[in-house]
Amino acid sequence: MTLAVTAPAGSRSAMALAAICLSALMFGLEISSVPAILPTLEQVLHADFRQLQWIMNAYTIGVTMVLMATGALADRFGRKRVFIASIVAFTLSSLACGMTENVSVLIGARFLQGLSGGAMLVCQIAILSHQFRTARERGMAFGWWGIISGVGLGFGPIIGGAIVALWSWEWVFLVHVVLGVVTWLLAAGGVGESRDPDAARLDLAGMLTLSAAVFCLAFFITQGPELGFTSPPALFILVVSAASSLAFVIVERHAARPMFDFSVFRIRPFSGAIIGSAAMNISFWPFMIYLPIWFQAGLGYDSVAAGLGLLAYTLPALVVPPLAERLSLRYQPRLVIPAGLFVIGLGFMLMKFGSGIENASWLTMLPGCIIAGIGLGLTNTPVTNTTTGAVAPARSGMASGIDMSARMISLAINIPIMGFLLVEGVRSSLGASLPPGTDMRELQPLAEKIAAGAAVVPPQGVSDILIHQALADGFGLVMLYAGVSVWLLAVFSFVVFGPARKAVLD
Repeated sequence: MTLAVTAPAGSRSAMALAAICLSALMFGLEISSVPAILPTLEQVLHADFRQLQWIMNAYTIGVTMVLMATGALADRFGRKRVFIASIVAFTLSSLACGMTENVSVLIGARFLQGLSGGAMLVCQIAILSHQFRTARERGMAFGWWGIISGVGLGFGPIIGGAIVALWSWEWVFLVHVVLGVVTWLLAAGGVGESRDPDAARLDLAGMLTLSAAVFCLAFFITQGPELGFTSPPALFILVVSAASSLAFVIVERHAARPMFDFSVFRIRPFSGAIIGSAAMNISFWPFMIYLPIWFQAGLGYDSVAAGLGLLAYTLPALVVPPLAERLSLRYQPRLVIPAGLFVIGLGFMLMKFGSGIENASWLTMLPGCIIAGIGLGLTNTPVTNTTTGAVAPARSGMASGIDMSARMISLAINIPIMGFLLVEGVRSSLGASLPPGTDMRELQPLAEKIAAGAAVVPPQGVSDILIHQALADGFGLVMLYAGVSVWLLAVFSFVVFGPARKAVLD
């Protein structure tokens, strides 16, 4: 505290910016580095396929739960206070992730990571906006924040793969303990406290109903094969999800200051951009969780090589955004966003082709990975700029919250959807190769092991060649789903954008 008082203002701002950037790096790494170690977790912790999905999705659901609530908490109780609390929670939950050898504990710790990581993300934007007042300073601060966030997301796969190769999987999480301590020290000394005296009360009803809807739907998709999609427990969970969704809409429509102001969806540029936001997370980001399994189990590469393959998938998204901004200025987001989504879909179709040919390798996958990454880079920045720019400045925070929520909800739902399609594709391929009359239900455990990249002892009548082909067929189905889905949403986004117009909600 003494440091914050005596240090020059410029030094405090530099410390604050460093704290924000480090927290952004940690948040991004926990999304993009963990997929690279999933095959290792399957072997070391004996995690099954559904548990691997929950290791990723627990983080995503945790982020989704706090996105809209944290802003109100930070405005009311102090942005610095909430930011530092979220750093401490993220550090402790990362320590728990790295110290446990129990899959269930790891999933629980990942959920806590998501809660604290989502809170950090929201506070980052609020603190930058308050700490850097002039347009020049703010532009510089957000520029560095964007670069470091991109590094965390883009280079996470190779960082995760390298850590596993050089040390052990635990350090993918434990590295955040070190970073967390440094971030806490910088934030304590550099970030200035700020509050909003007119801050709204926490929309607890909206937060709980939205979280219940997303969690129950993700649980239904993930556990459906085990429970039986038409079984009473599964149907009950689905009903709870639907009822929670309906309750959320009712609560938000009647709240004095809701988390979600549904009236903004009447603005066509906003709605068209939100569709683009969801489309990226229906296709590109959830597939990054499964792509390491294909590189390692399907193509036979180690963790470092798989990380390099993922780097080809993510790196173009860091290079293309400046071009995307220029294209948006010249051709308008209503054309650039659907075009970017189309390019993502093209990348998936090329990946499907590259994975299905004889002697598939990283070279046959490379064109599709690069094209998909270029498509994401074309889409991401225009989506963010359009969602916040389509509404009045006073409502940009709410618009940004809806954008981030759309991304995380789509990601949380499509992680299990892709997992389900992968297993079903593997199981169908195995069934087609076995004698007629084979009980398909008996193939479910085998299909899940193959989909997780586990080494399996082939049962009678199943060769290693059939297992490899089944894995390729399963991934081909997932890539087809991602490509077709993002193409359909590209068309939907284009239609919703409509003709060139400028509309701002007062």
